[in-house]
Amino acid sequence: MHIAIVGAGMAGLSCADRLRREGHRVSLFDKGRGPGGRMSTRRMQTPLGELHFDHGAQYFTVRDPAFMAQVARWSASGVAAPWPAAGTGAWVGVPTMNAVVRDMAEQHDVSFGWHVRGLVRKDGSWHLTGDSAGGERLQSGPFDTVVVSLPPEQAAAIVALHDLSLASTALAARSQPCWTAMFAFDAALPTSRDTIRDAGLINWAARNSAKPGRGGPETWVVQANPQWSADHIEEPAEQVTAQLLLSLGKSLGVVMPQPVVQSAHRWRYAMSTGSNLGALWSAGSRIGVCGDWLLGPRVENAWLSGRTLASLILATVEQRAA
Repeated sequence: MHIAIVGAGMAGLSCADRLRREGHRVSLFDKGRGPGGRMSTRRMQTPLGELHFDHGAQYFTVRDPAFMAQVARWSASGVAAPWPAAGTGAWVGVPTMNAVVRDMAEQHDVSFGWHVRGLVRKDGSWHLTGDSAGGERLQSGPFDTVVVSLPPEQAAAIVALHDLSLASTALAARSQPCWTAMFAFDAALPTSRDTIRDAGLINWAARNSAKPGRGGPETWVVQANPQWSADHIEEPAEQVTAQLLLSLGKSLGVVMPQPVVQSAHRWRYAMSTGSNLGALWSAGSRIGVCGDWLLGPRVENAWLSGRTLASLILATVEQRAA
């Protein structure tokens, strides 16, 4: 089969890995400029040089034996390393969080800057419609099967006209937002702490430059808790950075210097409560949906969801062949 996967994050690429190993042709489409999804890394040109901030998922943990084997491969190839400061069993991509996703994406046909807006059924096959970052209208196909690996709100919008059952399940899920601020300083902050958890409006903060494989100037990533993020979701980025900088100083107990550079990113669909569904697959419409929101808000769950969906698709192929 020729399978289109919408979303080249952890879940979509995990699904692609399994399908490709079984001999199927896979094409991935992602609206981002590069791989990562919610494991993205922000690159910024600053007076201190080019800096990188892990502004999405901060680390990942390992429980499932299959994912453990995958992490061991990443570790052996140098794109992942343990990060004890985040807790026992915490891992990060090296030299940036999106390194592991980039490593996966290099094995596939991925079209970045391709924002999928909808699906069209034509002559028994699927076609994708969308647009580029520059506003150019795009179309691609035909495909035998479509996989949607996006947050539930976005997945529902794409599949609703073609599979109401899948869309209804996605609509029942809800993602929590997260405001994330990024700061760089021309000197190290006077603290030995590298991480902060659950302090006031801060859900998580980390000295990004202290992670394995990093270095250079002092950089911090600060993520607000879901409730504060929801309450301030439409607030200007400048006001968000100011409040998160103030909260960071209060949590560390230091007088904060003026950052050399500061920025904020609004994740409208950061985390979900998850479910026990694993993945969604309709053999009738030949549409599948995967993502961490179908298991739980962990990187490992995104990888497992993609793998689970691939197994469901492959089982259908085997049944038809029999």
